[in-house]
Amino acid sequence: MNTFAKIILVQRFSKVCYYTVQIEGEDSLFQQFLKKHTYKNTRKLNHIMAWLQVIGNKVGAYPEYFRNEAETADTVALPPVGANREPTYVEFDEMSGHDENTSNDLRLYCLRANENVVFLFNGDIKTALKAQDCDNVRPHFRMANALTKTIGDAFKNKDIKWNDDLTDIVFDNDFEINLVI
Repeated sequence: MNTFAKIILVQRFSKVCYYTVQIEGEDSLFQQFLKKHTYKNTRKLNHIMAWLQVIGNKVGAYPEYFRNEAETADTVALPPVGANREPTYVEFDEMSGHDENTSNDLRLYCLRANENVVFLFNGDIKTALKAQDCDNVRPHFRMANALTKTIGDAFKNKDIKWNDDLTDIVFDNDFEINLVI
């Protein structure tokens, strides 16, 4: 089935421009992610949003700030690996009665196009070691992989181009991604 989607600017920070994709007739993928997790997983979402700000304003979108979810996929995820990385994710531990740094199991799937441009897709709570084995994240991971491939093809075909200093992308306002799902 062919589906059409548009690229939407989410926000420009000093070091990174974030984009998302809006499939026809739906909210953008990143809006869907925000809507689902704003109330359901507020602390986990706030942790990912803090990483988006740190990456966007302070450090840039370098590979070490994203996690690889599969060996062959260009799709990556947030938050990065490591429970003690700043900004940390803190959760109340029922056993100890204290707040503790722990791993955030909420995943936001992304395409890190370069250190200045990131596409934000969708995600969910990961309950298995591999994204492909988790009923929650598998559909988001597959969609992100399909979009990553399609966006990569659009770069190759020059439907999406880099600006002169490679800090942003340029595409026609009427450009649509033809996504085969």
